[in-house]
Amino acid sequence: MNNPSTLRSLERPSSGVAMDRTLPRARYGSWLRRMLVASVMGVAVLGVWLTLPRGLPVKTADLQVGTVTAGQFRDEILFRAAATPFESVMLDATEGGRVEAIQVRDGAIVKQGDLLFRLSNPQREQEVLARSADVAQQIANIATLRAALATARSEHHRRISDLEFQVDRTRKNNERNERLARQGFLSEAALEESRDMTAQQERLLAQARADAATEDVTRQRAIAEMDRAVAGLNQGLALVRTTMNGLVVRAPTDGRLTDFHLDVGTSVKPGDRLGRLDTPGRYKLVAQVDEFYLGRVAPGLIGTADIDGRSVALVVTRVNSQVKERRFEMELDFSGPMPAQLQPGQTIDTRVVLGKPSEALLLPDGAFFADTGGAWVFVLSPDGKSAERRKVKLGRRGAGQIEVLGGLEASDRVIVSGYAGFGEAQQLRIEH
Repeated sequence: MNNPSTLRSLERPSSGVAMDRTLPRARYGSWLRRMLVASVMGVAVLGVWLTLPRGLPVKTADLQVGTVTAGQFRDEILFRAAATPFESVMLDATEGGRVEAIQVRDGAIVKQGDLLFRLSNPQREQEVLARSADVAQQIANIATLRAALATARSEHHRRISDLEFQVDRTRKNNERNERLARQGFLSEAALEESRDMTAQQERLLAQARADAATEDVTRQRAIAEMDRAVAGLNQGLALVRTTMNGLVVRAPTDGRLTDFHLDVGTSVKPGDRLGRLDTPGRYKLVAQVDEFYLGRVAPGLIGTADIDGRSVALVVTRVNSQVKERRFEMELDFSGPMPAQLQPGQTIDTRVVLGKPSEALLLPDGAFFADTGGAWVFVLSPDGKSAERRKVKLGRRGAGQIEVLGGLEASDRVIVSGYAGFGEAQQLRIEH
């Protein structure tokens, strides 16, 4: 009735179905366990990553930090200015030569016309001698021409005088012959000969006078040309002598001799800078100022200088708009009595007022501005362990402060030292 083989065949399908139902549950449990492990590991890695330090590492000792504060912005420039002579006359060599004698030394006070030093130049001396000889030769030639002209004039005068005498005699003789011919005592041929003789003497006299005049004009022209040649030679000689005078150098004006370091035996070439004469006792201030202020500085602005604890009034007199190494030059003059103790080259704390003071958020000025142009800064975190790059809007600069127009708040701490070593970093890691 119940065959065992039949029973086994009937049990296999039911056993197969049970196995198919339990297999997906096992796989799901394994997948779930793997997902849980992965999640735990991800959270652990995230936690580790969050605890790792981030940003470009920088040393605290290399940084300067300024705090944003609310206060009064003073629209003025602070800088160091150097005292320089009010006027200077440069001493440049106009002639070359060897230094033979020195009469003064660097730092001496000299008067106009005082002998400073003397040069020697054998070539110039020979040139003077040669030109002097040329002038003397031409003067001798002129003297010879003038003597010859005088002799020729004398000879012409004698010849003309003789011819005039001959003409007078022949005229008188011809007049007698005319009377005799009219009375019948003289033939017509003799009268004609007498007339021809008178005409011939008159032609000779006229020719002699013309020749004398022509020769006189020619000789006068020759003498005039020689005179012009002598005048030119004299001018050249005067120029050479002036050049020789340049070998003896004198002070062109009163002043203090500065940067004068000649020694006997030194060779000097034309154009060499030998020193300068500074106006004694009167100075001006010269300063190199950041190009940021170029558009706001103009002659006439008022300033002050702190000299030995005393404030001295100044006025801007000249602004050189040529920018070199991000700076331009400015000159200031004392608008009141000049300090007696001022020395050339002395540097002085100086300020120039650009505008009226106003209330604002203030950030200490620093080297960062030259690197960013005031477009962004690095702001420190509250714990001071990091700094992030932040866009800001900055306004006027003056008196060591910068006007904050946006992007920063009071008490924010900002790195104000240079950013050149930070590259394109967006975040800094501060290391002590």
